[in-house]
Amino acid sequence: MFKRIFMAALLLPCLAHGAFAQCGGSFTDFVQTLKQDAVAQGILPATADAFFAGVRQDPAVLRADRKQGVFQLPFVDFSRRLISNDRINRGRANGQRYDSVFDRIEQTYGVDRGVLLAFWAFETDYGAFQGDFNTANALVTLAHDCRRPELFRPQVFAALELFEKGAFDPRRTTGAWAGEIGMVQMLPRDILESGVDGDGDGVVSLKTSAPDALMSGGRMLQNLGWRAGEPWLAEVTLPDGFDWTQTGLDVTKPVQEWMDMGVQGRNGALQTGLGASILLPQGHKGPAFLAYPNFRVYFDWNQSFTYVMTAAYFATRLQGAQVFDAGSPEPGLGGDQMKSLQTRLQARGHDVGGIDGILGAGTRAAVRAEQARLGMPVDGWPTPALLSRL
Repeated sequence: MFKRIFMAALLLPCLAHGAFAQCGGSFTDFVQTLKQDAVAQGILPATADAFFAGVRQDPAVLRADRKQGVFQLPFVDFSRRLISNDRINRGRANGQRYDSVFDRIEQTYGVDRGVLLAFWAFETDYGAFQGDFNTANALVTLAHDCRRPELFRPQVFAALELFEKGAFDPRRTTGAWAGEIGMVQMLPRDILESGVDGDGDGVVSLKTSAPDALMSGGRMLQNLGWRAGEPWLAEVTLPDGFDWTQTGLDVTKPVQEWMDMGVQGRNGALQTGLGASILLPQGHKGPAFLAYPNFRVYFDWNQSFTYVMTAAYFATRLQGAQVFDAGSPEPGLGGDQMKSLQTRLQARGHDVGGIDGILGAGTRAAVRAEQARLGMPVDGWPTPALLSRL
């Protein structure tokens, strides 16, 4: 199961004052503080007591939070692990089964069906595996933990608000280890802001109603800035002698300018009139993609570059794109090697976002800087050769 809130975050200190209330310390005392804060925000004391009664710390949640090694896989391996012919066929079958729902989503929110089908597939295998962690326990456990309290504390109060509305049972509501609920795995705040009764039964049921879950996911993407009628990702071929320094999300050019430089689409004509970036998920010898503005919205769903690339690519496959040309990428680094690289990059003054063995945005930027300094192809792909040079 893959987390929307995945981040390669640095460990944060416990905060006793300031923007976020305290984390850590006695779990019982922490829950008492949450109740006091809830009442201060206008929640009735009896409601707060009922919500937090029986809430407990869940060590399994913390173990899951610390163990996300699948994100260390490179794009080609990760995508091949997640995307199978069976998953594609079931995605297309679900697209037909809920054709009218997807038509409504496309008309109302401007989100293509392939995009939501890909999320539905990766998050819960089309609803089959939604997680069995107690959601209230998970959220309070992660809010108490001092890694990312600023992410999870607001979600506790959002869940409390859902409870107040009769839409959340702190004893029985279950989902992913990070507090996400339903077929497309939405956090409580997202449910409050984007929940939709897609099947018209008067209830937003993200766990049992595909129309509700899909319509809610479409509305959430629209709220995150999805631009109707625009693409998100297209595989491309690059001309010989291409300037690799022009690749990466920090370089955006009009699509027509890329085409004038010799960039061509592998699945038909590229859509002009938009800005876009060239992405090389496994360096200049691997596959190449053109990322449109909608691609950036994916990072509000999940912070992992590998996950985002794979989900965006899978969405294009579900809408008819061919299998990407993997090329012959140079070997990458294993987890321990990546940590060694990050340590050396950090020692040179680069902000890699933590020594976690994951190729995140900070590490990619640092790799590009060192590749430029060393006269290597500036493609953001860390290799044993780069590690050796450092």
